Amino acid sequence: MPAKQGEKMSGLEGTLASVLVGRYITNAARVRELAAPIGDKQFWQRPFSYGNSFGHLVLHLTGNLNYYIGAQIAKTGYVRDRPREFNDPNPPPKEEALKRLDNAVAMVVETIRAQSSDDWSAEYSAEGTDATTRLDIVVVCAAHMQHHIGQMIYLGYELRRQAGATP
Repeated sequence: MPAKQGEKMSGLEGTLASVLVGRYITNAARVRELAAPIGDKQFWQRPFSYGNSFGHLVLHLTGNLNYYIGAQIAKTGYVRDRPREFNDPNPPPKEEALKRLDNAVAMVVETIRAQSSDDWSAEYSAEGTDATTRLDIVVVCAAHMQHHIGQMIYLGYELRRQAGATP
């Protein structure tokens, strides 16, 4: 059974939830830290002829979490428009995009905390992933965030370089 509000989980179930929650919270904090020195205009700028802007990666991570965990596990009803995550011609302001990511991470944290021992091994399938259990997709999504955080680090360096700042 999942822990009730305010009740602490014990054993492996508690450790698993704690580690996963910690990873998502840390990832979200790192995205905010990396975004902080980037101006609103730079947030949506593509510093290379290939690749994405920092902001579009934020939209992508938000869509990823809302779809794979929100729609598929938490049953939020979220409908994903993946191409728009990378090409939204009218993206939201920087702070709004980051707030949407914060909200997605909060939903993931709530969903993780609601899982019972049996829920983690429940069958899972969704378009665009080979994950087969709930635990699998929650770990895959955390790793996916880490991957894009690496790209965000590089984008931040390049944006500062192009602006004439020392990295």
